[in-house]
Amino acid sequence: MKRVINYIWPILLCFGIGFAASKLQAESMMEWYPHLNKSGLTPPNIAFPIAWSIIYLLMGLSFGRMLNHGNKKGILIWTVQLVFNFLWSILFFTMRMPLWGFVDILLLDASVLGFMMMAYKKDKPSFYMFVPYILWLVIATYLNGYILFNN
Repeated sequence: MKRVINYIWPILLCFGIGFAASKLQAESMMEWYPHLNKSGLTPPNIAFPIAWSIIYLLMGLSFGRMLNHGNKKGILIWTVQLVFNFLWSILFFTMRMPLWGFVDILLLDASVLGFMMMAYKKDKPSFYMFVPYILWLVIATYLNGYILFNN
């Protein structure tokens, strides 16, 4: 039963972090973000909750694997990336600071890549669970940079 719980609570944690971030950035999403000069490669608004739902589910499952295998290094790197993930929403949207959001997302990229490199050696399923995440982050990093340099 403990092994199952080790999958459930990380998934709930990821969705909780995502929900909290969405509430904290809601005002900015309505008042500030629509007026920014955005890249033509910006996905439609509906893509964001779909992508993040998949990513949060996979992140939680990956963390559950780290817990069940006792991978302390994986747990640490995973936690660091989650902090950077949450902070990005605060810096970019809530505080409306694309420069600090860009710095944060570069640190997020690095921490996700660090997790993936560790997972590739120790737990390949966790590595593969982070592939959609890093692909989405490549897009998000570009979009953040575009907004930073074009507004």
